[in-house]
Amino acid sequence: MNNRQNNSRKVRVRFAPSPTGALHMGGVRTALFNYLFARRYGGTFILRIEDTDAGRLVPGAEQYIIEALQWCGIVPDEGLTADWKIAETADARHPHAPYRQSQRKPLYRQYAEDLVRAGHAYYAFDTAETLDKCRREAEAAGQSFTYNYTIRRQMDTSLDMPLDAVQRRLLSDTHWVIRFKMPENRDVQMHDLIRGDITVNTATLDDKVLWKRADELPTYHLANIVDDRLMAISHVIRGEEWLPSLPLHYLLYEAFGWSASQPDFAHLSLLLKPDGKGKLSKRDGERHGFPVFPLQWLSPAGDISRGYREDGYFPEAFVNMLALLGWNPGTEQELFSLDELAALFSLERVVKSGARFNPDKARWFNQQYLKSKSDADLALLYRPLLQEKGIEVSMEKITAVCGLIKERATFVADFWDLSSYFFVPPATFDAKAVQKYWRPETPDLIRQLADVLSAVEPFTKEATGEAVHAWLADRNLPPGAVMNALRLCLVGAAKGPGIFDIISLLGKTEVELRITNYELRITNYESGIRNS
Repeated sequence: MNNRQNNSRKVRVRFAPSPTGALHMGGVRTALFNYLFARRYGGTFILRIEDTDAGRLVPGAEQYIIEALQWCGIVPDEGLTADWKIAETADARHPHAPYRQSQRKPLYRQYAEDLVRAGHAYYAFDTAETLDKCRREAEAAGQSFTYNYTIRRQMDTSLDMPLDAVQRRLLSDTHWVIRFKMPENRDVQMHDLIRGDITVNTATLDDKVLWKRADELPTYHLANIVDDRLMAISHVIRGEEWLPSLPLHYLLYEAFGWSASQPDFAHLSLLLKPDGKGKLSKRDGERHGFPVFPLQWLSPAGDISRGYREDGYFPEAFVNMLALLGWNPGTEQELFSLDELAALFSLERVVKSGARFNPDKARWFNQQYLKSKSDADLALLYRPLLQEKGIEVSMEKITAVCGLIKERATFVADFWDLSSYFFVPPATFDAKAVQKYWRPETPDLIRQLADVLSAVEPFTKEATGEAVHAWLADRNLPPGAVMNALRLCLVGAAKGPGIFDIISLLGKTEVELRITNYELRITNYESGIRNS
């Protein structure tokens, strides 16, 4: 581990998403890096749902997050039950349940009130109208409105209010909040395991809201600090967007008296657009034709966003691709299993700069994983696609076809375009190939070749190849004189695997039938092209 880390405590990390919509692939990467870090150091990976911002919650988002992790194989040690539900009852495996923050809300007010009593926080009674007015006035003056020590005593707060008056306001007003009392003009010294030492002066920070009376819920800042403390989190590995909150979080740990045991922090760089200019967004995917979510997402408004799963990516390929966005293993190796990633992962090799997403590279990863799968496994994936087209053939044939075409495919969905002629005769012919390979003498040669093939027994790749090559040699014919024309009869185009692989898989009856049926059709087709 990094020499600035606390090496004496057990590694406990958490992924704590908010269910406010689909889980972005950047969020999946955060979960993955936490998972790998826990595995590398024999620690515990926790899933916690941070749903304290009730106004932004989206139905179905929590289940989406869980299903996305399940698809990726990122399995939490704590926080999820065996049937992939958020743990709500404490037991030996889930000692800190519930793991959904909305179910923990009674405890947060206690901690917020503790800060008030210690002088580190205060009650603020400002109305929304007052705050909006302050913001407008600041904007009119060309400034940003910062609620901190420069103005807090001008606001409607408990700081200079008699205790009995404060109590009356707390009882009569239902829209007050508890704000953190940011220290005045102080340098906050921090350390990030990826970015190094950081210093921020509190003059640039505001008095963040920690707890709200209106819904009796904490904000992210209080809830995550309290829960990380209660759940004994040793390392907080999260996205770069939370880096501006780090000074406040340091000061909260200090205010609670928890500095000595606070977690180490690591902030991951952003995932960038393919051109490297800005954060990768859903809109980028829609504009350029690639998904940014692990699974397809149906928004409450009925909008559908593409997912890697539905686009045909293997979860192993998706995870492998994500792992190398912002982290490198220090070698030239690019393909890793989850176990291999866990054995190598370290925060020292996570880069500070943004990681540019390359959709072509994502497809390359899927292609590599497809090619590495056995023909039998691919046949199991291809068979349902054939059945949807009403095609029922033996698994033996499907397996053989998969073995011939997988080197040319990126997704299983590509298999039909690459192999349809193995299952149904071609309905059309490639015009350019016909013009190139079909000559006046071709029909006679094709008929002769058909006679040669009809005499071959057994009708195997080896036997048919031997017979055809002997026939070509006997007539002193180059293979190009007839073989591409034969391919046109069987495939409809000058494409596909080896011609004798095709012949043996189609079988003698089908080969004879196609030559008989398509020789004349192609001749007429070629004649029409020539005369047009």
